[in-house]
Amino acid sequence: MQTINGWLSAAHDMSSDCRAAAEQARRALDVVLESGLFKALADPTRVAVLGALLDGDEATVSEVARCCPVDLSVVSRHLGVLRDAGVVGSEKQGREVHYQLRASSLIDALRELADSLERCCPRDGDRQSEKKEG
Repeated sequence: MQTINGWLSAAHDMSSDCRAAAEQARRALDVVLESGLFKALADPTRVAVLGALLDGDEATVSEVARCCPVDLSVVSRHLGVLRDAGVVGSEKQGREVHYQLRASSLIDALRELADSLERCCPRDGDRQSEKKEG
């Protein structure tokens, strides 16, 4: 009888752990969604703008605009969306604004989301091996 009670207790604890991990993953997803990160990365032109900043150097709107066949005002607006999402930083220097990739912010947000999902959700391969074993 103690074996069954011990198993039930362990199953209950595991279920509680899973619920807690799922809740943590939901919170991490909410944080990423509220930050506008996915919206910022959902546009092909913004991804190209981001690519133009990958070398790590600061660049003006004019310099970034070389990447894309769109007007400077469009590139400027895309840089604003990326800045608001925390992916790009900006600093006014005289009459120009210089933009730079904030790679650590992007990496941290994506890593937190991935880590939270891994804690609550088995990978597809893990789920298939669980089905075979069960």
